[in-house]
Amino acid sequence: MRIALDAMGGDRGSEMAIQGALAAVRDRKDLNVILVGPRTIIEQQLVEHAGGNHDALGRISVHHASEVITMDDSPVEAVRKKKEATIMVGFDLVKKNLADAVVSAGNSGATMAAAVRKLGRLSGISRPGIASFFPTLKKPVMLMDIGANVDCRPQHLYQFAVMASSCSRLLLNLDHPRIGLLSIGEEIGKGNALVKDTYELLKQSPLNFIGNVEGRDVYRGDVDVIVCDGFVGNIALKISEGLADAAMQMLKREIMKTWRAKLGYLLIRQAVNGFKKQVDYAEYGGAPLLGINGTGIICHGASNSIAIRNAIEVASNMVHNRVNDAIIQALGEYAA
Repeated sequence: MRIALDAMGGDRGSEMAIQGALAAVRDRKDLNVILVGPRTIIEQQLVEHAGGNHDALGRISVHHASEVITMDDSPVEAVRKKKEATIMVGFDLVKKNLADAVVSAGNSGATMAAAVRKLGRLSGISRPGIASFFPTLKKPVMLMDIGANVDCRPQHLYQFAVMASSCSRLLLNLDHPRIGLLSIGEEIGKGNALVKDTYELLKQSPLNFIGNVEGRDVYRGDVDVIVCDGFVGNIALKISEGLADAAMQMLKREIMKTWRAKLGYLLIRQAVNGFKKQVDYAEYGGAPLLGINGTGIICHGASNSIAIRNAIEVASNMVHNRVNDAIIQALGEYAA
């Protein structure tokens, strides 16, 4: 398994990518990681962080890329002008069959644009999208789209449902994933025109569609896939991330107010750490790009080495489980 890793993507520099790559190859002996970035810089940092681990070094290589697409760059313009950017080179490696997947914590719009430009779309897919795993009271739920497509038609949301259902079935070991449509009410007829028309498409399809779900239902775990347009999905994602971070900070602030609270924290510290791990984005790795003719994973811009390692694992599992083949098959079976 060969994973191309954008070593220059993300807010925390190349060291997080290198440490994540080293952790990934230590965990899996069948894995090889290609670090894409300025060769001299990456090779020097790689030797420093490997600590003499020759086995790990033997399964990590460096592929030179001279340019970087920053978070401030316009995705479409950057992809057109910066042909030697790390994310462009990474997807070019997949196109040439020199890598099996790409992982990047860089500009998500540019990552999507580069994937489409280099690899194209899967047959039958109008618009690729970004899926993300959310923690729930039971097991993770997949939400799609989380930002790639802010303006959608019902057919796009239907394709999101087919793709996310196929992906969650393989990655989460679900026989027949339950699909919900994110709306402002559970009742039939609630929502805007997009939601109402998509509801009819999903209702008439062979998919395991259970109806509308509200925002408060996302974390209950009674549904496996939730479908929405990228505008709504991105807001849901950012609110969730902000709430998790604020909740931990508010809890810490309350604990520090009295000695009794500090003592109580010592007794429940293990439970608090467990909760923190459940809501930490790093534990879920990255967000799969579904609908491209290849495999790509977008990581959070602030990803640490744990998030990078887990994103590489998600990419490997997608390739191993042949998620794209399952999507193509499902599109043929569930054609709207």
